[in-house]
Amino acid sequence: MTATDAPPTGLQAERRGSVLLLAVDRPERRNAIDLPTATAIAGALDTFDADESLRVAVFTGRGGIFSAGMDLKAYTETGDRPIDPARGGFGIVRQPPRKPIIAAVEGAALGGGFEIALACDLVIAGEGARFGLPEVRRGLLASGGGLLRLPALVPRNIAMEAVLTGAPLTARRCAELGLVNRIVADGAALGAALELAAVIADNAPLAVQASKRIVLEAADWPHEEQFDRQEAYVEQVRSSADAREGAAAFLEKRRPQWRNR
Repeated sequence: MTATDAPPTGLQAERRGSVLLLAVDRPERRNAIDLPTATAIAGALDTFDADESLRVAVFTGRGGIFSAGMDLKAYTETGDRPIDPARGGFGIVRQPPRKPIIAAVEGAALGGGFEIALACDLVIAGEGARFGLPEVRRGLLASGGGLLRLPALVPRNIAMEAVLTGAPLTARRCAELGLVNRIVADGAALGAALELAAVIADNAPLAVQASKRIVLEAADWPHEEQFDRQEAYVEQVRSSADAREGAAAFLEKRRPQWRNR
């Protein structure tokens, strides 16, 4: 395991084979995100998207806490909000990576922390994890995607209660609602997320990325146009060298050698 670069302030970025591990490391601030950390997250995701050898990312927080969201102390002292011009709040919520990203959540994922998890494609949580949008209790709005993504993922009234009360949801409740893919013992979320990332990374990268794009974009496609609109993505993958390699590997009973083309 080697670091992709010297760890930037507030963030550790580590390459583990074809998986990029991003870990917020600000335990003294409960892994709250300040502007330098948001900038580092955005830069790491830019690297992730551009590097063909990296196929899946895992996002987590060190010290048993996912993230308490925006660093309010830094905000009150400097007025700087943790927003990247391109990727938005916390360096991710406006423009998540085009490749799959998994949240490994331990402890609190509150405010922007919950919004980061909502921006990820999959969520693995320790059984003691808590998810919430307490912004209304602080005179703020959950404008980092909480008010937009949560109602799209759970029933309207459940989302409404969460955003109007600011009360947290347990990992078990989030799993019941479909927000969490798997619950594991406390302390095991990162290991489980890395195992899941390895499974995804073994698959054809072009097919994985196109599949993610269709799932996300199809929600806005008119029903009668959905098959036509996905055809451009399907044809690009179907005509790729990796599609031929996948078929050949299946017939020859060997592991495919993906070339990302």
